Amino acid sequence: MTDTSAEQPHTPPDHVSTADPVGTPEVVVFDVNETLSDMSVLADRFTAVGAPDGLAGAWFSGLLRDGFALTVTGGNPSFADLARQSLGIQLAGLTPDVDAAVDHIMAGFGDLPLHEDVIEGVRALHDLGITLVTLSNGSTGVAQGLLERAGIDGLFTRLLSVQDATSWKPAAAAYTYGLQMCEVEASRAVLVAAHPWDIHGAHQAGLVGAWLNRTRATYPDYFASPDMEIGRLPELATRLAASARGAEGDSSARPATTA
Repeated sequence: MTDTSAEQPHTPPDHVSTADPVGTPEVVVFDVNETLSDMSVLADRFTAVGAPDGLAGAWFSGLLRDGFALTVTGGNPSFADLARQSLGIQLAGLTPDVDAAVDHIMAGFGDLPLHEDVIEGVRALHDLGITLVTLSNGSTGVAQGLLERAGIDGLFTRLLSVQDATSWKPAAAAYTYGLQMCEVEASRAVLVAAHPWDIHGAHQAGLVGAWLNRTRATYPDYFASPDMEIGRLPELATRLAASARGAEGDSSARPATTA
């Protein structure tokens, strides 16, 4: 399949603001699963254990649903534990050795690749002098391995997990934890995520939301609109750099004041 995302300009729909934040943010916070990592390869592991086509996506959606449900009722479940238990339920009756099948699929999190646009985008953002961090509902170990395999772990200042907070994203407490760890005001932080629910949660917590829409999907109107929509990660660095230049131009154009 040919990737044409770099060849075609990305035009955001009407509900997305085209007025980028003025200046360069202090921190860019990345979601990890599906935003940085390409989880589509897990489908091969489901097939290898005898699961039907489509189960990988249905399982992950159900995993998030159950995690959210536990969060809103006061819990903060371990992503890995919840993933294993939900996998066991999904695979029951589909494979003769459920435990081995679960182990095989979960091991795939240790081999996930980055999306093809991530390395270029991360390097470009780092070159702007922005602090880069991750904030995941999963473990920091998965994020660490993902970035180490790509050789860009050194570009990130912090790898954060909601396991050290009080709740999963998109609860406000998860984003507040990230802001506190980075010692940054919400308005000076951009959350980058492929999931509209994550953008909504970040918006409610006061962060700027950048929706990474690689598939040209439709953003749900029932969620708070993203401040920016990008088709590839390098586009974020381009827009933030342009915004910063615009802010500098506006400042230099102002008449000097005298006492």
